[in-house]
Amino acid sequence: MSLSVAAQETLQAFTACPGWEQRARLLMQWGERLEPLSDAERVDEHRVHGCESLVWLVAERRDGRLHFRAGSDARLLRGLLAVLLVRVESLSDEQLASLDLADWFTQLGLQRQLSPSRSNGLNAVLQRMRTLAREN
Repeated sequence: MSLSVAAQETLQAFTACPGWEQRARLLMQWGERLEPLSDAERVDEHRVHGCESLVWLVAERRDGRLHFRAGSDARLLRGLLAVLLVRVESLSDEQLASLDLADWFTQLGLQRQLSPSRSNGLNAVLQRMRTLAREN
């Protein structure tokens, strides 16, 4: 599956970091890029269950593809959500259904630092994206 220009740029930015500390700092910066969710969007209907931290996911169909926005109360998780959103932004529903999340985070050099609970939470976000794609 080919990467969008934004996903390629993300990959270049993270692989240019020599170590975890630099990637963690970059991740925090990327978390600040998330489009903010309104209080009306931070409701249980949009909450992703399966995450230890609070995570909300909102989707809208634009030009035949889903556009996702997400937010979290956890700073590191906001960064992880930001790089996930960059990866899925231009995917068709079929491509989203076959996305290998672990491979994406491995390419970014982030997989080893993901705790089992964070991995489970990110997988829950991806599953919710896939559900929203089927429903919309």
